[in-house]
Amino acid sequence: MASLWRVATKFSLLTAAVGGGTAATLIATSDDPKTALKLTTTVPRRLFRDAVTAANIAFDYEYSLWGVPEGSTEREKIKHEVHLRSAQKLQELCFKNGGIYIKLGQHLGQLEYLVPEEYVTTMRNSMLNRCPVSSYEQICEVFEKEFGETPDKVFAEFDPVPIASASLAQVHVARTHDGKKVAVKVQHTHLTDTAAADNAIVEFIVNTLHRFFPNFDYRWLIDEINDSLPKASYVGILPHELDFLMEAKNSEKCLENFRKLSPHIANYVYAPKVYWNLSTSKLLTMEFMDGVHVNDVKTIQKLGINPHELSILVSQTFAEMMFKHGFVHCDPHAANLLVRPLPSEKSSILGRRKPQLILLDHGLYKELDFDTRTNYAGLWKALVFSDANSIKEYSLKLGAGEDLYALFAGILTMRPWDRVVDPSMDHLVIQGDESERLELQMYASEYVQEISDLLRRLPRVILLMLKTNDCLRAVNNALFQGSSLETFLIIGKVSSKAVIDAKMSQSKSFLAWFSVELDKIWLELRFWGMHIALWLLQLRKSLPY
Repeated sequence: MASLWRVATKFSLLTAAVGGGTAATLIATSDDPKTALKLTTTVPRRLFRDAVTAANIAFDYEYSLWGVPEGSTEREKIKHEVHLRSAQKLQELCFKNGGIYIKLGQHLGQLEYLVPEEYVTTMRNSMLNRCPVSSYEQICEVFEKEFGETPDKVFAEFDPVPIASASLAQVHVARTHDGKKVAVKVQHTHLTDTAAADNAIVEFIVNTLHRFFPNFDYRWLIDEINDSLPKASYVGILPHELDFLMEAKNSEKCLENFRKLSPHIANYVYAPKVYWNLSTSKLLTMEFMDGVHVNDVKTIQKLGINPHELSILVSQTFAEMMFKHGFVHCDPHAANLLVRPLPSEKSSILGRRKPQLILLDHGLYKELDFDTRTNYAGLWKALVFSDANSIKEYSLKLGAGEDLYALFAGILTMRPWDRVVDPSMDHLVIQGDESERLELQMYASEYVQEISDLLRRLPRVILLMLKTNDCLRAVNNALFQGSSLETFLIIGKVSSKAVIDAKMSQSKSFLAWFSVELDKIWLELRFWGMHIALWLLQLRKSLPY
């Protein structure tokens, strides 16, 4: 035990020493003395805080579980207590440091398949609603750097109190000089100053913890954090800009894809209009949107919108992005998805309204090349149809390997392998009850090492698809307290059509074309049969006996 304490102490001192050297290097190479001075005080302090927290958590696990028999009731009880303590320590660290640490906490709150429940619950209940807020003075500082004026000069009206704050920025309501109500997204100044250093610190700590404690292997998480930040260009290792102009371009490209490639739902998907003359890399001015978050079921129902219909729209929207557009919004958590009644349509006699999905925060997109998009579509088609051979084939093409393809399918669907290949129609549906939650937790704890190996092995783009999948599952859970069979049919249809289109584009003979046409007809028949079965299933559930 004494040697373990020495390891933890050595780890803390090592990270603190590296932090001092990093800060010194930053000062020596910086062209901005004010920023450099800020970094000399903030970076070492943040690194020391990180090191102490990480060593404390690692030591707590080793000390508390030392000598307690594996599989015993006592060990499970102690492990639960350590998980809870450690999650609270990590939560406190994320709030103190802010920036990418909030992103890290948000992502941990979505990893039911890997992270213990205590972490998921702690992070999920706090990270979306308690992000740090920049002061009005800091907001003015950003405006003066970007426009040379304070907010009250740039806009006719500007509310100094933000209506929302996230890990990277916060949003203020304003009114332009021509009277238009807008939402102004302003980047946190502390993020701009320390983003690159924070990223390096987190990477160093995760790698060092793995060296001292081999069972702690979350190195794959570094790739996800790197891809979770908006595109940035760097001078040295200091961030020059976290580019909100790239976010604006993403939003316009997203809507253009729906108009060109998915016109059948283009009217039902919307993104706020960008005011380019009032936007820079650190400040984004957009049309103000009146809408409710997709997980606010009671308000959605008061608007006359059916949550079931909304869930289908969310599933179809992101299925079209993943399998048809190849340009995917990879951060679709509830705070980034609003809904409102379709503006162009009046309510029905019964007061029902069609939903329109409003996509916010377009900073994190990923483009899928043709092969990746086609293979991912083929995998989801195989999952919906319980086709074990095709699941293996496409999982191998996506990098899961011969040994972990079944686990990959389980992570995508949140189902054990025997359920994934179950031919029953509702084999992928998650009920969301306590027994299923416990089953998933047991599944995750049993295969934690294999899951970690898989996540290190998969390409970055697939890691982001997993993150997107996690976010969408959480939205579905809020709307349904589980998942809907109809949403899986939507995913099956869009992914199957993408596979058919890919085969058609590669058909170089009449026989190949004819074979694809037969596949298309067979698929239509299968989906027709599944819809009939779904209708009968719903009818049986509605009967009183």
